[in-house]
Amino acid sequence: MISNRKAYYEYFILKEFTAGIQLVGSEVKSLRNGDGNLQDSFCYSMDGEMFLKGLHISRNKMSSYNNHEEKRDRKLLLTKKEIRNIVNEVKFNNGMTVVALEIFELKGKFKVKIGIAKGKKLWNKKASIKEKDIKREIRNEY
Repeated sequence: MISNRKAYYEYFILKEFTAGIQLVGSEVKSLRNGDGNLQDSFCYSMDGEMFLKGLHISRNKMSSYNNHEEKRDRKLLLTKKEIRNIVNEVKFNNGMTVVALEIFELKGKFKVKIGIAKGKKLWNKKASIKEKDIKREIRNEY
């Protein structure tokens, strides 16, 4: 599982969706080895389809077919209704974006958890850090 911890720090996550992702064989091998990075990745819509931009999947040294680009746009597999809901939510609310939160494997297929997010201000980030510290202290006391 590959997680984008920075997204939880930088944004308020309002809604989450799970989507399939279209990959080639060598990308699957690399993701199984954990050679992916979601940092600075986001989703955009074009012609009624959703794409994930900025996902970095390293080339697998052991793969006999190293034919994938490391940073290409990858198509997300969502229903038209889900895509329409996401696009409308982002379009009509200022400051909203769609970010990739994590990639995980479910029954042999890779899925991406994406979230509709609103950016945090600096004081919100400091409050989040303070909250995490308090929770960690409480957890360590018991």
